[in-house]
Amino acid sequence: MTSRADIDVRPIDASEFPDWQRAMNIGFLHRPTLDEEILDARRAQFTPGRSTAAFDGGRCVATFRSFAQELTAVGGAAVPADAVTNVTVSPTHRRRGLLTRMMAQDLAAAKERGDVVATLIAAEYPIYGRYGFGPATWATEWTIDVPRAGLDPRWAGPEDGGRIDLVDAEDVRKHGPELHERLRRSQPGVVSRDELWWKVTTGAVRFHATFHEPYYVIYRSASGEVEGIAAYTADDKWGDGKQPLNTVRVKWLTGVTPAAERALWRYLCSIDWVVAVKTGYRAPDDLLPHFLPDPRAAAVTTHADWLWVRILDVVRALEARTYEAAGSLVLEVADAGGLAGGRYRLEASADGAGTCAPTTDNPDLSLDVAELATLWLGDESAVRLAALGRVREERAGAARQADALLRTSRRPWCPDIF
Repeated sequence: MTSRADIDVRPIDASEFPDWQRAMNIGFLHRPTLDEEILDARRAQFTPGRSTAAFDGGRCVATFRSFAQELTAVGGAAVPADAVTNVTVSPTHRRRGLLTRMMAQDLAAAKERGDVVATLIAAEYPIYGRYGFGPATWATEWTIDVPRAGLDPRWAGPEDGGRIDLVDAEDVRKHGPELHERLRRSQPGVVSRDELWWKVTTGAVRFHATFHEPYYVIYRSASGEVEGIAAYTADDKWGDGKQPLNTVRVKWLTGVTPAAERALWRYLCSIDWVVAVKTGYRAPDDLLPHFLPDPRAAAVTTHADWLWVRILDVVRALEARTYEAAGSLVLEVADAGGLAGGRYRLEASADGAGTCAPTTDNPDLSLDVAELATLWLGDESAVRLAALGRVREERAGAARQADALLRTSRRPWCPDIF
């Protein structure tokens, strides 16, 4: 077995990308070798210095990539983020500290660059807490039993003066980016999408050998403004009695108004032959079930952690968001990674603005940087974390005060996987 010291961990150059991609596929249990066309398409993701690998005897045995991203904080401000993805370690090289080395290099570079946070979607829960990440948003998927929902089967379109149209991929690339920008100005937890994202999701650039083109549908308000887009697929299943039993699977659905969301879900539940709609991952407090006359027709089939956040700059992170009430709180933040630890005073004003600075005052709450991440987007409760032993009150009532400052009326949501 090669010693840890003899395994080289470093950024790759462009010539090493095929070996890096092969190792990543092996780590994710995908077909090891890609067609040249697909490999060439994936080169568009390569940025010098942002793709890291571990090499043992010249063979790539671990992969790691990050890219520039923006994350919407509470209140609508966007903060620069280091988005972590494509993390694998080959099964022959587990438990040798390779992920720890790659993560340390990447987070140090992100800190130096001035990123406020790092983000990722965790394939497994226990891995990333030890690097200072905490689950900051959750995702819920419902399966709608369409016959039970109580909707009028004679429905033929929105009743608010708007309209729904089937469109092509080109229309999605035209209208989608601006609509997503509108969403992320108002929804904490949403991340930016670059031009490549829209090309990949609509098949203009193909990262997989088979691309199954979805159906695309747009909702326009009575004034003609695009306020919602959905992408979905459908299967072809019939019962023994020659009865249609088809399921619609929503790939993604963006609505910037409740009217748009209502109209799109109503459309998806009205398609002939469809008896079930799988919603894809939505915010846990999504309005969807209550758009149905019988909300019980939407059964939760998945509920799990989704976006994980690692705070790199406590001052900028806390000053980027807004607050629900006026108040002051001193936080003792522990960070084993040495990137964001310290004692900080947060001052929130009645207009929602916050200021933060290092302090030597006695702390009100003590917590790990990972727990601060779970609180930062407003989803988690400091009182709950204190009950779990993950936050320590240094002053009686401090956890309840933290909730009054930090928690939000609607839950954060990240609609993307990366």
